[in-house]
Amino acid sequence: MLTMDTTARRYLAIFLACVLAALALVSAVNYHVDPYLLHQWDSPLLQRLRPTTEKLSVWSKTYAVARYRPAVVYIGNSRTEMGLPANSARTLFEGKSVFNSAVSGASIGEAVRLAEHAARVSHVDTMVWGIDAPSFSLELGSAGVEPGLTAGGPAFFARRALLNIKRGLTVDMTRDTWRILNGSYDGVCLSSLALHGQRDESCLTSRNRTWTGTARAFTPRLQEFGDGLGPTEPALRAFDASVGKLCRGGTRLRLYINPTHALTLDALYWRGKWDAMEAWQRDLVQMAGRYRRQGCDVRLVDFSGFNSITSEAIPQVTGAPDMRYYWEASHYRDNVGRFILARLFGGPVAVPADFGVELTETGIAAHQAATRAARERYHVQHADETAYLRHVLTLPREPK
Repeated sequence: MLTMDTTARRYLAIFLACVLAALALVSAVNYHVDPYLLHQWDSPLLQRLRPTTEKLSVWSKTYAVARYRPAVVYIGNSRTEMGLPANSARTLFEGKSVFNSAVSGASIGEAVRLAEHAARVSHVDTMVWGIDAPSFSLELGSAGVEPGLTAGGPAFFARRALLNIKRGLTVDMTRDTWRILNGSYDGVCLSSLALHGQRDESCLTSRNRTWTGTARAFTPRLQEFGDGLGPTEPALRAFDASVGKLCRGGTRLRLYINPTHALTLDALYWRGKWDAMEAWQRDLVQMAGRYRRQGCDVRLVDFSGFNSITSEAIPQVTGAPDMRYYWEASHYRDNVGRFILARLFGGPVAVPADFGVELTETGIAAHQAATRAARERYHVQHADETAYLRHVLTLPREPK
């Protein structure tokens, strides 16, 4: 009996050792191949083509920003990630390093964590932060900013290595590693890391894209914008506290309201959220003014509304397949991003005169009155777009 027990224990030990060895091998291979670029910066792997959907970009960006230690950081959601160029912007910042740390699906709560992470791991001279009312909420976004990715404390890279090894034991990462090794990964565009954090537009223009095109994307994007949970008071308090931390650390802050298409702002009006949006703007203005009086270099600029950029005619009216300034209603192209940076920091790019208004305590009332008047003109001059929007807001939502 004792011999049988000893034999069984030996077999069990051998079995467990084999399982552990197999898991260690899988994790080691996944770590080496690194299909999602979880621990890469300035590496040849950044030039590896990937599918149109970038998995775990927040993992790769939180690691890359710690390795790169940029002086200029962009923060926000996918609007900033897609729209603000980093590679071509260094001349605006006297050759300083620039990184677009915005991530798709980030709520303001997740953006706060990314901003404070960047400030911890690098001496950030300038932070450019894109915001908008619907995503201004602490409700969990879809960016996947797990606590361990941005947690403070010593030995960041050691802790990240452990997280990456643990992530290497997952089925999806193993499957994609195998696809890379056998040549079936279906790569069509570059990782955002290859463009210093900006999304590669080839991911949208590729024939293999999952994106459905400008015209078809308008309906769900307008619904999404109108249905957004923000702005909320808890989010404003968290944002205020984060801006205060950054100011005390000596960071120059340029906060800007995203130039989503005019129909998105109009969606807030037809959904009865206009007053809340205006109150949010006034709160932001008061916050920025308070920190300026304390010596912080912070500015708030509104690029939204009804101007020559945001009022571009939509495909449903023009019949054209694409737009000059927009991918669809809520995502602007990087030509608009260059206008934003030029308005914020100067440079050779000529910016339309009506694009970008700095919001101040003395000017906010006049700005909001002008925006309301422009909204009414838009309803008259863009009657077809207005009718389309009102219809869209009554339609059932498409499953995500």
